[in-house]
Amino acid sequence: MNYKKISRYVVLGILFFLPVTFLLFLYPATHNYTPLEIVNTSVSDLQMFQSDAEETIELSNHITVLGFLGGHPNQNTTAALNIKELVYDKFKGFKKFQIVIVMPFGTEKDVEKLRNEISAYEDLKFWHFVFGEPSNIQRLYFSLKSDQELSEELYTPSVFIIDKDLNQRGRLDDRTDREIEKNNTIYSLYSYNSIEVADIKNKMSDDLRILFTEYRQKRKGEFNSDIRRADDLIGDEEN
Repeated sequence: MNYKKISRYVVLGILFFLPVTFLLFLYPATHNYTPLEIVNTSVSDLQMFQSDAEETIELSNHITVLGFLGGHPNQNTTAALNIKELVYDKFKGFKKFQIVIVMPFGTEKDVEKLRNEISAYEDLKFWHFVFGEPSNIQRLYFSLKSDQELSEELYTPSVFIIDKDLNQRGRLDDRTDREIEKNNTIYSLYSYNSIEVADIKNKMSDDLRILFTEYRQKRKGEFNSDIRRADDLIGDEEN
């Protein structure tokens, strides 16, 4: 008996069937994951804002990471670089994905400097700056659910995920497993801190992947899970 030949066939068999077995275990999880929850509805669109892009920039029908860099954007390059390296570079190839940064009028030259600094000779095709009056920036921000206020300079480190239907996405229950075991009070995640690398790299990246999975399954007709909303959670707490 040629044991060397038998061993070779056994190894080849393992190499072939192991990935198949893994995919079979993974398949049910793919179709039963928890969708990224709607934490707020009816986010305002960008009709009152201008852009230097040739096409009209809008939130509707896009998956958007929305940010506010304020009147001195070059003082907030850390936030911009984190968004660029940890979010934009990962998801720029996904269909209908975009970064939109809202700026006050008068910051156009500063924005151009910032764009040159973060682009690193790369085309920021899916990264847009839009400009507006302070009152319209405040109005847009008030349409979002947030634990923070905009600064006087119209800046916040918080960035938001907005879906194609102008819903704000996040986590209605952002407790860790340990906090859930201890029955700690529920707290939500409405936005992501662009200064904190772990917050962007882990939470936001994971949540965007979940949202892209949802839309991919919708296109294939495979998505059949109800998305939990903020008012559902309020109803649960009242009962």
